[in-house]
Amino acid sequence: MTEAVDIQAMMDRVVAGLTGPGAPFEQTVEPVLGTPIPVLAHRHRNLRELFDVSLTWGDRDYLVTEDRRISFAEHAVAAGALATALARRYDVGKGDRIGIYAANTPEWVIAFWAAQCLGAVAVGYNAWWTPREIAYGLEHTTPTVVIADAKRAARLADSGTGVPVLTMEQDLPALIAEYVGDIPRAEIAEDDPAVVLYTSGTTGRPKGVVHSHRNLVAVSDYHRFTDALMASFTGQPLDGPSDRRYLVTLPLFHIASLHNLVVPRLATGAAAVFPHGAFDVDRVLRLIEQERVTNWAAVPTMASRLLEHDLSGYDLSSLNALSLNSAPSSPGLQDRLRDKLSGVQVALTTSYGQTESGTAATVATPLELAADLECVGRPIIGVTVEIRDPFGAALPDGEEGEICIRSPYVMLGYWNDDAATAATIDAERWLRTGDFGTIVDGRLRISGRRTDLILRGGENVYPTEVEYALEEHPAVHESVVLGVEHPDLGQEVAAVIVADPGTVTADELRAFAAERLAYFKVPARWRITAEPLPRNASGKVVRRDVEP
Repeated sequence: MTEAVDIQAMMDRVVAGLTGPGAPFEQTVEPVLGTPIPVLAHRHRNLRELFDVSLTWGDRDYLVTEDRRISFAEHAVAAGALATALARRYDVGKGDRIGIYAANTPEWVIAFWAAQCLGAVAVGYNAWWTPREIAYGLEHTTPTVVIADAKRAARLADSGTGVPVLTMEQDLPALIAEYVGDIPRAEIAEDDPAVVLYTSGTTGRPKGVVHSHRNLVAVSDYHRFTDALMASFTGQPLDGPSDRRYLVTLPLFHIASLHNLVVPRLATGAAAVFPHGAFDVDRVLRLIEQERVTNWAAVPTMASRLLEHDLSGYDLSSLNALSLNSAPSSPGLQDRLRDKLSGVQVALTTSYGQTESGTAATVATPLELAADLECVGRPIIGVTVEIRDPFGAALPDGEEGEICIRSPYVMLGYWNDDAATAATIDAERWLRTGDFGTIVDGRLRISGRRTDLILRGGENVYPTEVEYALEEHPAVHESVVLGVEHPDLGQEVAAVIVADPGTVTADELRAFAAERLAYFKVPARWRITAEPLPRNASGKVVRRDVEP
C-alpha cells in the first residue's frame, strides 16, 4: 500500500508540474456557454487549427489499413480537395450538414476533415442502420450531401432520399483528383457545432449528440496531456510526434474511435490502424503484429473473444496498452486478460463515459485497479464528477446517486431537441448521465446503468425503440424488451410479446424487426404469450416482474 501511495503522490507532482502557471497544460477558468469551466490556457480554438498542426507531421503515417498507407500530408491534400469540391459542386458552407454513412475507411476520416475545413457539421450515421432508420436520420439532420460506401449507397437508394449521394469508391477519388489545390478555411468559433453522432433514445428514436469544436479540441488536448504525462515518467521529450500506433476496431460513428483515436492523432502525430471488415480475432492479431500496434481500445466483447483464441502464434510484443471501453468490464474479465496476456507488457485500463460526455469522464489506470478492481477510476483532467440525489443536491462520499459530469468535453446538446437537452444538461452545464454510482477515495464505482438500457457487445439498445417497432406488427398487442446475460456479448436482447394464440411466430417477428432495426437491436430470444404484461398503478409495465 505504501508503494501505491508513493506512486500516486509522484503522479500528482508530475500533473501539477504540467498544469501549473506557465506550464504547457496550464489550466484556467473561463466562461463556456455562460458557465465558468476549467480549460487549458494555451489551446487551439477550432479543428481547422488542429488540421494545420497535422501538416507539420508530413510523411508520417496517419491512416493505415491492411493494404493502404496514407500520410498526414496526403490526408491533408485529399481533405482539402474534397472540401473544395463540396463547396463548389454542392454549395456546402458553414453550418451545413455533411452526412457520412459507411463502414470504417480512410475516406470516412477524409470526409470528416473536409467538413471541418468548411465549418460544416459532419453527421456520422450508424452504418448498421436499415433504410427505414437512415431515412429518419436524413430527415432529422437534413444533410446537404451524403458520403457513403457502395453498400450503404444502395441502402440510401432504397430509402428514397433525394439528397445527393457521393460514393467513396468512385465519386470521392474523382472529385479529389479534380480539385487538388488550396485548402479552404472558414471562420469558426469554439462553440460552433462540429459533429453529430447518434445515440439510441429512451423515447424510441435515436438522438443526435452535437459536439463542438471546443469539445473535440479539448479531447485532443487530453490525449496530448496523457502523452506528456507518460513522457515525464519515462524521461522522454514532451515535444515532437508520438510513435504510438492505435488500433481502431470500433466504428467511426462512435466517440471511442472518432473523438478519442482518429481526431487526436492530428495533435500527436501518431498513426491510426484499421482492420478490414467485421471484427475477427485472427485478422486483428495479425495486424497488430504487422503494424507493430502499441495501443488498442476494445469493448469487453472483443476482449472476451480474444480470451478464446490461441495467442502463441502471434508476435504481440509491441502492444503495451489495452483499454476497455463502451461497456462495463467485470473484474473477472480483467483478471483473465492479465493471465492471457502475461507475456505482453500490457497496461490494462478501463473507463466510464457516454457519447454525451465526449470522452471518458473517468479512467482507471493499472494503479487504480490494483487498489479497487471494481472502480472505473478518477476524473480525467478538466472533468468534475458529482454524485447527486433526485433533487440535484450533491451527496457525500460513499452514498449512491446519479452520476453528474461537467467539463469542456460535454456535448452542446441534442440536435433539434431542446426539451431533451434541457432534461439532460442543467443551467450550470452539468450533464445528468442517468447512471448511478458512488465515489470513494476519489474513485468512481458504477452501481447501475440506466434502468432500461441494454448493452449488447458495446452497442446501446434502448427497449422503447425496439418495442415501438415490434408493436407495428398487426398481431402484437404489446411487448416488452429486456436485456439478458450473454457470455460473449455481455447482454443480448430478449422480447416478450403479447399476442392471440397462433397469430404470429418468433421467426415472423424476427424478420419483421430486421426490416426496421439494425441487426444488434433485433431480439435474439422470444417469448410469445396471451397473458397481459404486469403493470403498476400508473399503468406502466413493471419490467422487473417480466420473465424473458
